[in-house]
Amino acid sequence: MEHLYVIREKNEERFLRSKTHSVTFGAQGALSAGTVTLARKEVDALIRRMRKIMRDANGVGLSANQIGLPLRLFVAAVPSGQGETKFYAVFNPVLEKTSGENVLLEEGCLSIPDTYGDVPRAETVVLRGLDKQGKPVKIKAWGLLARVFQHEVDHLDGKLFVDRTKNLRRTVVKHET
Repeated sequence: MEHLYVIREKNEERFLRSKTHSVTFGAQGALSAGTVTLARKEVDALIRRMRKIMRDANGVGLSANQIGLPLRLFVAAVPSGQGETKFYAVFNPVLEKTSGENVLLEEGCLSIPDTYGDVPRAETVVLRGLDKQGKPVKIKAWGLLARVFQHEVDHLDGKLFVDRTKNLRRTVVKHET
């Protein structure tokens, strides 16, 4: 499995707690004034890479900064109510609206292994961003999908779920010898 950034490493924690750069789409990859331009061919390869890393780590969401890329991008694969899994790749996501009661549920994070805590999140969100072609998308989400969107947008803003909980728990992992 490819390297996931974790908070146990000081340099990686500093990176995870930094805001990411907006993405634009163009012919050549470039970086300018807080914006990264990705070439079309880079976009598909990046999404495939992130999807594989997320799947190999048994995650439901992964932000680009969790693998060392300062890009405002996340991928998610969340089971739907019909038993199928829907895949999302969203560039420059913004939570346009949050509503409903805050629901307190347990969360974990691939960047904070073996640690869990109850996190209050809005029941319903409207997420706005761009798809892999650079076209605007607007997604209304509730339940687990809304929670994943909020968790990943937090990552892209340099926030971690441990900043939102007061009852962290570590699991004891027994390694076979």
